[in-house]
Parts: sequence; structure tokens; C-alpha cells
Amino acid sequence: MPALDLPFARAAHYRAAHRRDEPGLVGDLLKERGTQVLVVRGNRVAMTGQGVALFAPDDVAHLAVGLHLFLGEADGVAYLAAVLADAEAEPGLDVDWAGLRALDEPDLEQGLVVEAIALAQWHAVHTHCPRCGTRTEVVQGGWVQHCPKDGTNQFPRTDPAVIMAVTDADDRLLLARGPQWGPGRRSVLAGFVEPGEGLEQAVVRETMEEVGVVVDPGTVEYRGSQSWPLPASLMLGFRARATTTRLVRQEDEIAEADWFTRAEMAAAVADGELGLPGRASIARSLIEDWYGSRIEDLPGGGWQAAR
Repeated sequence: MPALDLPFARAAHYRAAHRRDEPGLVGDLLKERGTQVLVVRGNRVAMTGQGVALFAPDDVAHLAVGLHLFLGEADGVAYLAAVLADAEAEPGLDVDWAGLRALDEPDLEQGLVVEAIALAQWHAVHTHCPRCGTRTEVVQGGWVQHCPKDGTNQFPRTDPAVIMAVTDADDRLLLARGPQWGPGRRSVLAGFVEPGEGLEQAVVRETMEEVGVVVDPGTVEYRGSQSWPLPASLMLGFRARATTTRLVRQEDEIAEADWFTRAEMAAAVADGELGLPGRASIARSLIEDWYGSRIEDLPGGGWQAAR
């Protein structure tokens, strides 16, 4: 079975990692009129009516930029991200601001935005050397934080998390709600991979911990991955088959959990009793993978399946 075609899992640019240690790379690119710059404000990106806003360096030279990030190249064009120093301040750009959940762009822009936000989020929370506490210096086009005191380098981190569509012997799907979510909202289970643990082990462990259901390790099947850089996750999607169905919730993690047939899920969504994850999430893709077709949302909370 082919892997899922997932949002935020496509890119059309070359990251050109070999250029990152070029002396003065960012400064040189800011002097080239052909360079394209996207602007990041917190975890949002500048947008226009045509999509992601890409500027010439001179057009955004007036902005209060905290750092520039080298994203790579495509068709001879170099791309930078300008990360605003203060996400709360008004930057003075005639643009809209959109987060990942609102992003529906071609592969080039999508890949650039996800990379830029991931790097920006890393820099926002990692500012000092973890060994000696000295404030680090950003080098290599934004891909390394260097400690000037002890000489160590810190690199962007990615935290692997499994997310799984668990079904039972009758092919019912397990959907659950976290206590932080509103009533009616459901999704598939997910959790971070622990140190020393394989992905399949994490699927089995998280399912047992969160709802008390035993998963057959031999049925754990990889379906695809999606970056979710809020702040630094890589979501690894799986399908798995349970050997038990009795639900014992981990109450601090799971507020509700139930098994759904396809007909039951369709009826619950159509009645407004069940809300599915948004189109941008890998969770939605895993649910539709199980359902067998794309699920179309209708105005007013209705639902239909596109055959």
C-alpha cells in the first residue's frame, strides 16, 4: 500500500546545505536582487491574495528582523526567511498573516514555509548553550547555534511522535478526545517516541497507556510522515490492529474514547455531534485512509463523502 500524500510533506526546493558554511552567505544574498524573502512573524507567515508573500531584499530592508534564515534554492533563485524580532509589534507590511492550518499552497511555497517556521520556532526557544549557559551565536545561515565560550554547536532538533489509526477486528476506528478539546471533537491517538524506543513500540505503548487497548505489533503499518513544527514535531503516521476493545482511559490524557464504524462516524458528523481534525492534519488523512475516501465538510457542519 503506497504511503499517504500528506500536507506539509512536499517540497520543490533544494536546501543546498553545502552553502550554509559560506562566509557571509546571508549578507551576500541580501544584496542580490534575485533573492526572494518570506517574512515570519511568530508562527505565522506573510500572505497576499496571491499566496505566500515573497519579497525582494530591498522591499523588506526596513523591517525589524531578529534573524535571517537560509532556506535553499529553486531554479537558480535563493530563498531566505526574515524572522521578525517582535511577533507582537506591527511590522508595517500590507499583508495578511497565516499559520500552517490555513496554508494551502504549491509545493515550493509550502516547503519553504514549513522549513522557515520550524527553524524560527527552534531559535525562539533555544538561545543559550545547554552546557555553560552562554548566549549562542547564530551561524551557518541559521542552521547552527554556536557557543563562543566552549566552542560547541547546537543543531535544530526534531521530536518524533507517532500518530495511529487503530482499528479492531470488526474494522471499527478508535477516536478519542483530549481534555483540552471541546465536546464532540475527536481524533486518532498520538504520542511522543521515548528514548531507546522504536516507532512500532511507541504505537503499542501509547495505545495501551492512553486507552488500555492491546495492539498487535505485527499489524503496525507505516502510512506516511508530516512535519508539525509547533514547536518541533515530526508526526509519523501508522495504522494498527487492536486485539482487545475494552477502553480504560488515562484520564489526564483522554476525556472520551469510542469505537466507530464508518456509518456511525458519518452519522455523528452529519448530526453535528462529531468534529473531525482539520484538513491540514495528518490525523484527518489517517481517518480518510481508513474510511476509504475524502471526507468533504459542508457549510454549517454538514458532511459528505466524495466518491
